[in-house]
Amino acid sequence: MTFEDLNLGRPLMNALEDLGYTTPTPIQQEVYSTILSGKDVVGVAQTGTGKTFAYILPILRHLKYSEQKHPRILVLVPTRELVVQVMGEIEKLSTYINVRIKGAYGGTNINTQKQNVYDGCDILVATPGRLLDLALSGVLRLKKIQKLVIDEVDEMLNLGFRTQLTNLLDILPERRQNLLFSATMTADVDAVIDAFFNSPHKFTIVPEGTPLDNIEQRIYHVPNFYTKINLLEHLLAEDESMTRVLIFAESKRLVDRLEERIAENHPDEIGVIHSNKSQNYRLRSIERFQNGMHRILVATDLIARGIDFENITHVINFDTPDFAENYLHRIGRTGRAEAKGISITFTNEVEVEYQTEIENLMNYKIPHFEIPEEVEISTVFTPEEQPNLADKNYLPEVTRKGVKKETHQKKAKNLKENKGGSYREKIKAKYKKPKTRGQKPRGKKRK
Repeated sequence: MTFEDLNLGRPLMNALEDLGYTTPTPIQQEVYSTILSGKDVVGVAQTGTGKTFAYILPILRHLKYSEQKHPRILVLVPTRELVVQVMGEIEKLSTYINVRIKGAYGGTNINTQKQNVYDGCDILVATPGRLLDLALSGVLRLKKIQKLVIDEVDEMLNLGFRTQLTNLLDILPERRQNLLFSATMTADVDAVIDAFFNSPHKFTIVPEGTPLDNIEQRIYHVPNFYTKINLLEHLLAEDESMTRVLIFAESKRLVDRLEERIAENHPDEIGVIHSNKSQNYRLRSIERFQNGMHRILVATDLIARGIDFENITHVINFDTPDFAENYLHRIGRTGRAEAKGISITFTNEVEVEYQTEIENLMNYKIPHFEIPEEVEISTVFTPEEQPNLADKNYLPEVTRKGVKKETHQKKAKNLKENKGGSYREKIKAKYKKPKTRGQKPRGKKRK
């Protein structure tokens, strides 16, 4: 099947021809007619399979010209970066269509966005928190919403948007079409669907957890942070195919520490993204990585969902994510649109259990690679990896990454045993009198 077979209309076909697209992906092909029919849809497909175009194409096909101020289409996404990206995708497809597209997200001046939204739009792309702020201010009216799209809803729930999302769904018009797209489904997502969707048609293109065939996966067992740094430096220096590398780390602190270490040998080649960075800084880092000015981008899981980077050659998991689904989203940044990609994961002793969960989810054993002999194995541990000697329970039980604890066992003579019985009866038997001094034994009254 080609896009010609979908009866998209000449304006959309011209835009697709400009982009060089001729064949729809399976998810785009499956959901198109159902969305056009006005029915609720839930689409589950792996990252990198074209879910954004899957809902944009039928929405634009149906959208008629209007001069009304209030938006008719609402697209909810979890992050600011996704707002910018989805707006860009809609703009690509609407080159030959007269449509007004606006975005709203936190981290910027709300008054500027109030004016922007007040000027009027047809399609509004927003994060739940800022959208609710605009709606409660009275500037944004949602009574004209005809279609609601929730993109990466499980990530919204993970980021703490549950209350805002529920409140928004309550104030939207009841008569609307609901569309939900995601790479993974959870019990929380099912609860949202059951509560707010009307008998949705569900499309699962690829079983959840199946790894993409065009991503080669590798794993190294690495003992600690500094050995991981040494291995990373070795791979970046020796592997010439690493022309565009995306590195994931679990926390903002680790991202900053990692960037500081590798920047010594790779000046002006590294960008950084995490939630403490300003919006302009983050967008500039993405732009420089996209246009090739930066070879390396170091980030938290903030950009593991939905962000469409082109031609990423390698994804490196500096740590093994403790949620198996996050691993799939991370590695899905490479190997997109039928291109080949490589994912490399560093796993320490504590993270092996996370590796097992990932492999169970995928039903796939990730090939293990040995650390090259020339890579130095460090004996230095970071503060997070060192046990807390002030804590008497600091050894064997595994807690957070890299730290181990051991519970103290009492000696047998110090163990207390509850043999049952009444404490009052024991006292009475021992002292032959009641425990309470004020009580008198009952007997005959004196004459």
